[in-house]
Amino acid sequence: MPSPHLNPQHIQALMDLLDRAPYFALLGMRFQAIQPDYCRLTLDLDETRHGNAFGSIHGGVYSSLLDTVAYWAAYCRMPAGQGYTSLDLTVTNLSMARTGTLVAEGRVLRAGRSICLAEATVKDGAGKLLAHGTSKLMLLAGRQGLGELLAAAGGPPLPPKFL
Repeated sequence: MPSPHLNPQHIQALMDLLDRAPYFALLGMRFQAIQPDYCRLTLDLDETRHGNAFGSIHGGVYSSLLDTVAYWAAYCRMPAGQGYTSLDLTVTNLSMARTGTLVAEGRVLRAGRSICLAEATVKDGAGKLLAHGTSKLMLLAGRQGLGELLAAAGGPPLPPKFL
């Protein structure tokens, strides 16, 4: 059950940290919202960075967006320090994009004691659905918690997750 006492300063500091994470920065992802059971980010397309050999955006960009928002949609419901990882990602590419801004949104569909099911979408700036995905996330006891992320990033600790 998501906590009603999330610390907004923690969430903002987390989004700032994630925007600087190497892979997310490489792709140009920008986190817009992390809330209980929801995550939203945007990405401005750049054909020299995101393009495939056929003149459209590489499907791996969609996959990365779907995986990322599904993962972070589950974050707020996790206890402080709880680690988790993606077990699988199912991607359905529905349409091509070449330019513009992509909007990715993830939502938790069901969360159990050890497995969380999330879905995600990627749309263009006009709201056209470009890709859909589902992800199963497995909770990890004592591994891959936010502390490990912070240690890898070399940054200061975040404000407490819960008030």
